[in-house]
Amino acid sequence: MSLHPTLQPYADAWTHSIEAISELVQPLAEADWNRRTPCPGWSVRDIVSHVIGLDCEMYGDPRPIHTLPRDLYHVTNDIQRYMEMQVDVRRHHTAPEMTSELEYTVIRRNRQLRNETRQPTTMVRGPLGTELTLEESMRKHAFNVWAHEQDLRAALGRPGNLDSPGAHIARDALLAELPAVVAEKADAPRSSAVVFDVHGPIEFLRTIRVDIQGRGSLETAPALGPAAAFTLDWETYVRLACGRVTAEAVADRVKAEGEPELTTAILRNFAVTR
Repeated sequence: MSLHPTLQPYADAWTHSIEAISELVQPLAEADWNRRTPCPGWSVRDIVSHVIGLDCEMYGDPRPIHTLPRDLYHVTNDIQRYMEMQVDVRRHHTAPEMTSELEYTVIRRNRQLRNETRQPTTMVRGPLGTELTLEESMRKHAFNVWAHEQDLRAALGRPGNLDSPGAHIARDALLAELPAVVAEKADAPRSSAVVFDVHGPIEFLRTIRVDIQGRGSLETAPALGPAAAFTLDWETYVRLACGRVTAEAVADRVKAEGEPELTTAILRNFAVTR
């Protein structure tokens, strides 16, 4: 393997998730490809199309030239339009076409990763013409593919892999967003602390401390007398943070303590990705 050691965990996580997705969809009947998923407006076929499209772009393929229909209610901004292109272009593909393209894409990407010699700091193309480092690109991609594996599992009633390599990358990615959720979006009081106690296949206890300037930071040390505290399971944490459910829909799975206005504001702003 010529892949840089820093990048290997992301390649391993992607491999684990993409193989799980392939295993999930390979035996599906045509009708099952139309099942609704937790992603608004997207079916099982649409999520697999999205994953194929992401990997084709990671490989370096040009984006499809395609005009989106005007009646896609779930497409409301530029990033959604960008993502929808790879999805809509495959909306009429059959089950065999989908599984064969997925398999071919995985083969090409595996070959690319085996031959990858670039440094983690190499700048690569991102969505909408943005640029980011290869490490950041691979980390985000591993997280995205794992999250969509979970979407497919939810749609198909096949739970699993909540503690896989991709899950650990997702944990770190979602935790990195917590300070902004608490301090900026929810406007937690200055010089306060908010505690998150998560249990399940992945467990952690984290504190967000808000300093006198109103900036949030992530700490592993517990806080005495926090302004708010949340106890919930890992799967619910992921579904909330990825915007797959509302706080009201999982209220029975989240224990929130502290000032009601603050706990409500945090849960209302908990989604950091869609």
